[in-house]
Amino acid sequence: MQTRVLTGITTTGTPHLGNYVGAIRPAIEASRRHDVEGFFFMADYHALIKSEDAARIERSRLEIAATWLAAGLDPAQVTFYRQSDIPEIPELTWFLTCVASKGMLNRAHAYKAAVDRNVETGEDADAGINAGLYMYPVLMAADILAFDAHQVPVGRDQIQHIEMARDLGQRFNHIHGRDFFVLPEALIEEQVATLPGLDGRKMSKSYDNTIPLFAGGSKALREAIMRIVTDSRLPGEPKDPDDCALFTIFRAFASGAETAAFRQALLDGIGWGEAKQVLFERIEAEVAPMRERYEAFMADPLAIEAILQQGARKARALATPKLAAIRDALGLRSSGAAIAGKGQVKGAPRAVKAPRFASFRDADGNFRFRLFSAEGDELLLSRSFLDPKAAGAVQRRIKALGAGAAVLQLRPLGLSLELDGEVVASTPDFRDEAARDEALVPLRQALDQLAAQD
Repeated sequence: MQTRVLTGITTTGTPHLGNYVGAIRPAIEASRRHDVEGFFFMADYHALIKSEDAARIERSRLEIAATWLAAGLDPAQVTFYRQSDIPEIPELTWFLTCVASKGMLNRAHAYKAAVDRNVETGEDADAGINAGLYMYPVLMAADILAFDAHQVPVGRDQIQHIEMARDLGQRFNHIHGRDFFVLPEALIEEQVATLPGLDGRKMSKSYDNTIPLFAGGSKALREAIMRIVTDSRLPGEPKDPDDCALFTIFRAFASGAETAAFRQALLDGIGWGEAKQVLFERIEAEVAPMRERYEAFMADPLAIEAILQQGARKARALATPKLAAIRDALGLRSSGAAIAGKGQVKGAPRAVKAPRFASFRDADGNFRFRLFSAEGDELLLSRSFLDPKAAGAVQRRIKALGAGAAVLQLRPLGLSLELDGEVVASTPDFRDEAARDEALVPLRQALDQLAAQD
């Protein structure tokens, strides 16, 4: 069984070396494992909490997408999408808001920190705090729960948000008597490398001490490395590798043998200028091929857009059926579905029209069946079965499902029904995505009607 791992990237800045070593590189390496199903999204709704600069957010979305793709993220192997392309996420955010307690949100670290800063400076406790910051944990929970993520890689400062997502999912499941959501686990990244910046503190946009990953090219990378603060020891004087930002950064890119050689060079008294040049050359060897791919992507934003739209379709194939089931549970189903879900009035004759299966034999001798609506429209066509008993067993399982338990996946122009992770039946292809989405309603109604007959 694959473990579904979900990672969000806030679109508020230009990626730097610390982002690459601490998040991008390890996440891409993990995504290549056969037992991992990776979901990577650009958290552009979250970015609105931190920035009101529309041009910066737009530029950051492009740069971050190009960076991840250039660094080796394979959109064919993962689901790579923008948060804002998934309308089910804000919808689910509202549903979760309606089960979220204010007390829980009051305890969120980011909100509490903002309140504490206001109190310390004599301001009103909520001065300058918008509702976006306050509701941040609910939006993050929707990001995670919409896709039934098993694990979310986070630093220790983010554990609380995963606990809140679990709490909200558990509350919703309990209130509505069904396991709508998988409860996620925090994947603590204890071994993630934290690079020092130009001034020796953690490399961060907040400190303005970053080394660019791609921006400005090779020249900007070298210039930044040459500005790294070092001590006053002269060439020939031994340097302490364990108290040296150059060495910390170097070993994040180098092999064991290269690291040992650089350590020895520092101990032997290599000059700081020469050491910085060695560091630059080692980083450039890894970054240059990626930079070339990055620049190609940046020059072709339509290619990035096509990749993200494909990712959005893959993501919505999971989110759309899930939200349809949740709407049903909340009483937000269509009037036709509500009527179909009600039992017959006692003593009243059973309705003559009902969804029905029709079995047939293909020209190759195999067996298939169709599901028709009460009005006679074809809703599903099964896959081919060698044994008519196997086809009949699948029919019986479909009849017992009901819409809430059915796993319906979106294809580009159609829908598929899965049992035990295998596609057993599909709709015809529709003219466009809007028609496909509309077809979800009568299909779910028919599944509910079939289950009500048993």
